[in-house]
Amino acid sequence: MFQAIKKNGATLAVFAFASTGLVAVTHHLTADRIAEQEKKQLQRTLDQVIDPQLYDNPLYSSCVLLSDPRLGSETLPAYIATKQDEPVAMAVESVAPNGYNGKITLITGINMQGEILGTRVLSHQETPGLGDKIDTRVSDWILSFNGKRLTDDNHVQWQVRKDGGEFDQFTGATITPRAVVQAVKNTLAYVQENQLAIINQAPSCGE
Repeated sequence: MFQAIKKNGATLAVFAFASTGLVAVTHHLTADRIAEQEKKQLQRTLDQVIDPQLYDNPLYSSCVLLSDPRLGSETLPAYIATKQDEPVAMAVESVAPNGYNGKITLITGINMQGEILGTRVLSHQETPGLGDKIDTRVSDWILSFNGKRLTDDNHVQWQVRKDGGEFDQFTGATITPRAVVQAVKNTLAYVQENQLAIINQAPSCGE
């Protein structure tokens, strides 16, 4: 019986070793392909928040890392768009930490005049049929940020209508749009205060 147990144990060990090796080989063979697909997906998103006709540099690799509580509790990338070596816009990632079901990661395209060119949600866990209306696959609500600016005169309007602002909330789901509006407002405020410092940073990500 002892010999049988040893034999079964050895067989299981061989299978485990072989399975681990197969997983490692598969990961090695597909890692570059996965990275390339992720890069293409990011580029598609960047082109939604900054019109490709506005810039002529490789936006994906023109990346700097930003760290500020207004953007979120983690270091996040910003992509600097230039035309003939002159900065024209940037796409800044930020995090709304207070979504209904957790954090919401966003990216916002902003030109040098402080105008929003586009905003998209990169990831969220909001409730289907309610909070997920922040996703363009569900509704066009996120497009309401297009063309908006943050000024001394309109900063109180950067709220949902329920709170006295100009942005629509969702029926039965106010927490989600409220969190997104605040996050985009925070991003605009940060960029306005730090625009020169951001565009003068040496590239530090996006390779």
